[in-house]
Amino acid sequence: MHWYKITPLDLLLFRDCKPFSPGEGSWAKGLFPPMPITVFQALRSLLPQTTTKDERKRRNLSFIGPFLLDSNHTLWLPTPKDLVCLYPPGQDRKTKSDNWSEIQFLQSIPQDDVWRHLAFDEEQIAPLVLNKKWDGNISPPKPWIKAEALFDYLKGQKNSSNWEKKDFYHNPWKTQVLPHIQMQPDKRQVKDADGYFTEVAIRLEDGWCFVAAMSGDTLAKESIVRLGGEGHRALVSPLSADDRLKGQLDCLMKSDRSSTGSNFAYLLTPGLALFAETRYSSYPQAWKEHLKGCATDKALLWGGVSTMRKDNKTKEEFALLPQRAFVPPGTVYLFNNEVATNQQLLPEQGGRWLETFKQLNYGKLLWGQGI
Repeated sequence: MHWYKITPLDLLLFRDCKPFSPGEGSWAKGLFPPMPITVFQALRSLLPQTTTKDERKRRNLSFIGPFLLDSNHTLWLPTPKDLVCLYPPGQDRKTKSDNWSEIQFLQSIPQDDVWRHLAFDEEQIAPLVLNKKWDGNISPPKPWIKAEALFDYLKGQKNSSNWEKKDFYHNPWKTQVLPHIQMQPDKRQVKDADGYFTEVAIRLEDGWCFVAAMSGDTLAKESIVRLGGEGHRALVSPLSADDRLKGQLDCLMKSDRSSTGSNFAYLLTPGLALFAETRYSSYPQAWKEHLKGCATDKALLWGGVSTMRKDNKTKEEFALLPQRAFVPPGTVYLFNNEVATNQQLLPEQGGRWLETFKQLNYGKLLWGQGI
């Protein structure tokens, strides 16, 4: 696996999978950061074009990413969803978001008299709660965490008192609304139907970029790729990393749960959990009996238009991808003593699409201990 830095040269546009049609009130939302397959296809476009089936098989490469890197070569990852900031009474978390007094872990519901009158749906796992009396405001921390702080968290070296403000960062981008207008032929008027819609684009802060790794031969020293919609471009270059950053990237490649005391898992990349044949959930049905709790967020809906090439064809054809509900990165699973055997949060059975997800490291789990 070779690591690359992907630096946007302009704003970026990644539509979500919600269908829409131009017209009054149409609004195409965006999804950011992009899904792994989007960045993988951009990197793979730098490889030589193929004409035979054997050549196409050599393009079935492994991939992991993308992750955020700032101008100081600090790696940032999604903040674990089981962390909550506690603000002193009278403190407004919206205006002074960094002035929390401590950070607590969400926990499974205690078996004591305080909680004994509460009942929950038996078909679902019980929710995680803040097991501490608190009179002030509470709120999740900022959405990005330093990789160093995340690894300490996974090792059980973080408690309520030794988190630092600099461990977290807000979303390092701004949104930009792009209006699209189609005029009537030979007139200075917008079309009455299908004439107007808007899209939401992203502009990263100065110095920020993506990093991702792909197998195969090392790509050219520097190359330009199309990344996302509207033909926007990004600069791809081999990543020059110091020893500190190399060590962090190596840790991302591991998914070993064999260490003693591994009782929770952190989701590094978007996962896919089938609770039933046609029903997506935040955790697989097979995990239910092993789980003490799950801290997650709303699903990432992804699918839509793509291209495909059949084995007996030489040209790519139009295709529609099924829309799936992916579990967002940063989701945390708390297990009982008997831990589920899966190394990735993916269905156990599937066709070629499942093999693709495995090669692109969807549902990558990092295991931790000490919670």
